[in-house]
Amino acid sequence: MSAPGSPDPSAAAPPDRSAGASAAQERVPLYGPDGRPTGEVVTRARMRAENLRHAATSVLVRDSAGRIVVHRRTDTKDVYPGLYDFTAGGVLTAGEENDPHAAAVREVREELGIENPVLEPVGEGEYADAHARYHAFLFVCVHDGPLVLQEDEVAWADRVAPEDLHRMLGTGETEGSYTFVPDSRALWASSLSQLLPPR
Repeated sequence: MSAPGSPDPSAAAPPDRSAGASAAQERVPLYGPDGRPTGEVVTRARMRAENLRHAATSVLVRDSAGRIVVHRRTDTKDVYPGLYDFTAGGVLTAGEENDPHAAAVREVREELGIENPVLEPVGEGEYADAHARYHAFLFVCVHDGPLVLQEDEVAWADRVAPEDLHRMLGTGETEGSYTFVPDSRALWASSLSQLLPPR
């Protein structure tokens, strides 16, 4: 595993691209306690400011050898900036309410540059804290090709062995020294050990 901040150049390279439209003005559908859309749509900025309940995708990307893609979020992210994550994904935007799979495909393509990913749905979940409240759609993707990072969202990424991820999370033999986003930890807690193959 490459050290954070100095990844293996063959693992991932950020593209040279200019920032697109302001994410704060994206239209976000709100979700009810039943995990379904309420019909109300607000800006992403309002959703974050008021911590309104929405929906998001969470995709665990691994290769055929079982290594998991771990990345560090950029310091400019609107939630959990600078923290590590072992999933890709993001907020469902207006028009994606009835197709979370398409939203997950979009996010994996945007964040990691994976074209036409094959995603396996593995469940749904709920997450809430002082920064985010959402209904989650969980997927697994097997990808052996290169990663192309979206520089506005992903600062670093690499593939790590399952035992290394467990150590990074602080659940292995030694205490981890990485701070991971709390939502992925919570949403995947019950299934992570089954999804990560043994050494």
